[in-house]
Order: sequence, then C-alpha cells, then structure tokens
Amino acid sequence: MWIAVIWIVAQALSPPSPKAILRGDATIASPAHPVCVHTRLIDEVEEWKIQKTLDMARDMGVTTIVEFFPWAYIESTEGLFDWSQTDRIMLHAHNQDIRVIARLGLVPEWARQSGNENHTSNYLTPEYFDEFAAFAVAFVERYGDTVEDIIIWNEPNLAFEWGFQDVDPMMYVELLQTVYPMVKAAQPDIHVLAGALAPTLEEATSQSAMNDLDYLRAIYEAGGDDYFDALAVHTYGFTSPAGTAPSQHVLNFRRAELLREIMETYDDTATRVFITETGWNDHPRAVNSVTPAQRSQYTVDAYTYAEANWPWLQAMCIWVFRYPQTTYSQRDNFALVNTAFVPKPIYFALQAYALDQNQDDELWLPPPTND
Repeated sequence: MWIAVIWIVAQALSPPSPKAILRGDATIASPAHPVCVHTRLIDEVEEWKIQKTLDMARDMGVTTIVEFFPWAYIESTEGLFDWSQTDRIMLHAHNQDIRVIARLGLVPEWARQSGNENHTSNYLTPEYFDEFAAFAVAFVERYGDTVEDIIIWNEPNLAFEWGFQDVDPMMYVELLQTVYPMVKAAQPDIHVLAGALAPTLEEATSQSAMNDLDYLRAIYEAGGDDYFDALAVHTYGFTSPAGTAPSQHVLNFRRAELLREIMETYDDTATRVFITETGWNDHPRAVNSVTPAQRSQYTVDAYTYAEANWPWLQAMCIWVFRYPQTTYSQRDNFALVNTAFVPKPIYFALQAYALDQNQDDELWLPPPTND
C-alpha cells in the first residue's frame, strides 16, 4: 500500500518529459556541403528525442538521413499496420527539411515459420516475398510524397543478415524481381536501391558471408540490374586514411571504387551509387579503430575526396548519428553524438566541413604551459 502511495507521489512531483516542439516556418539554410547520416530513430521511446536528434543533425549540416523501418515493427500482425512511430519520424524529418532514405527489412514472426531456432528475424524465404513486397507497396503509398528512395534489405551477403540461411545472391535477385515491379506500379517515381552489401574478404568456402565484390558480380550475372534504380554501398575505413588506394585484398574507404568498376564492367554507368554506411571507429582498445583526431580528419577527407573524384556518387551517409541507448561496446564509438545528446569532436569537424567554416583554435583547449 505504502509503496503504491510513494510511487504516485513521486510521479506527481517528477518534472514532465520535454515536449517535441516543431520548428516554425523560418527558412532553414542549406549547407555548403550537405551531409548524410544513418539514424536509429525507430527505437526511440520518447518523441522529443526524435525531434532533438534531427534538430542537432540539421544544425550539423545534415540534409539527408538513412533510417530503418522494420517490417516486423509495422506489420507485426499480418494485414494490420502500425504507422505511429514511422509517422513521428517523417513528421519531424519534414519539419527539419531533411530527406529520408528508407531502409526496409526485418521479418515479422508470422512470415518466418522456419521451425529452426537458429534462424534470426532476418529470415525470409521466397514463400513470403510477395508479402514483403506488399509491405513495401504500403510503405511507398503512405510516404511516397516525402520518401524518394527505399533500400531493399541490408547486407544480404552476410549469413546473419540473411537469417542464417546460405548466402544466395540468386535468391536476393528473386526478391528484387518480386518487389521492384510492385513498388514501381504503386509509385513510379520511387527509387529502389539494392545491395547495401557488407565489405568483407570472406573466401568462397565461407558459410558466414560472401565477398561483396563476388556478390555484386553475381547480381549482374543474374540480370538483377533490371530491378534496381541505384546501388547502396557500405564502405568503412577501418584503420586506413580516406585516400588509401583500394585493393581486392584490403578493406578500406575506397573499396567503393572496386564496386563501381564492376558496375562499369557490366555497362551500368548510368546507375548512381549511394554510400548508406561509412565511417571510422575510435574505440581506444578495439581492433581496427583509430584515434578521435584521426577519425575526424579521415571522415572529412572522405567527403572531400568523394566530392572531387566520384561523380557517380549520389549521397554518402555516416554510420551512425546517435544510438537510443548506450551499448557499452565498440558500437558506441561509431556515434557522432552520445545518448545524452553530447556531441563528440567529429560532430564539430563535420559541421565545420558542411557549413564551410574554418576550424580555429577556439574549438580546442590551449596546450598546457610551464607558466
């Protein structure tokens, strides 16, 4: 009894949650060098955090975000759609004049009747391709006036992201063949992005992944290029500076050029590329990480290099702006802003690049002296 009374009193005395206040009608200035980031807004519980995240992103110079819209969240019961969280994200993105690239995936339980407990929520078989396509159609019909680009799946060349099925580019092409005509019939102006392949050096005998270069070749060999409008690419810098030359045997930022060469080999020069994940990690004890200063420099260098050398690139999106919760792992060191909305040094470096500002000594504490 007393516990209930104490809880009620505590709730009454606690301050209210912040409100998600929309910006007014004032014009939002365009940055000199627009930046794109991958956000994780779908798992935010409080709406004000969605608003705050996008407000900070826009102030950094972000004009485009990639956001994940899980099929499993929106259609957890077959035929019943819950658009509430998606509507909130779209509302605040539109208010900030931020374009949304929608990544679709994650299979609801009713559509993954595998009977294998080792299969993950990414498990999708051809029996349910039509149902996934119907979800994609429902999505573009609802948001087609504000969303121009959708990504079909994420990193299908990884066994985990393919539900721990055998990695199979032919099956992925079959998925594209199902989804693409249905989406284009519903919203002809929508751009369907394929790929989003994980950079990996796995051998042909690997059961955990398929080399991204080999996977892309297999897509083209199967005629998959007829079923996407642009290619999504993931390319991370790991420990190499942005300008390090690419190699088939090395993972670095410029690996995107090798994927582009494959596209050109198949005479697909008109199709644009979206880098929907890229970046460096600055965890102090992790393998394949760099220092915070290196991370800031390499990331800005990546943008300037791409702007000067990659005319085929439509957008380059940093993973990741902010996580809804701290993971207490290396993943946290990909974020530009921590969960308490405190920006990291890379935030200010990208802001200076986007807004064409000079970074002077005022951004940093002066070095210690003996005086």
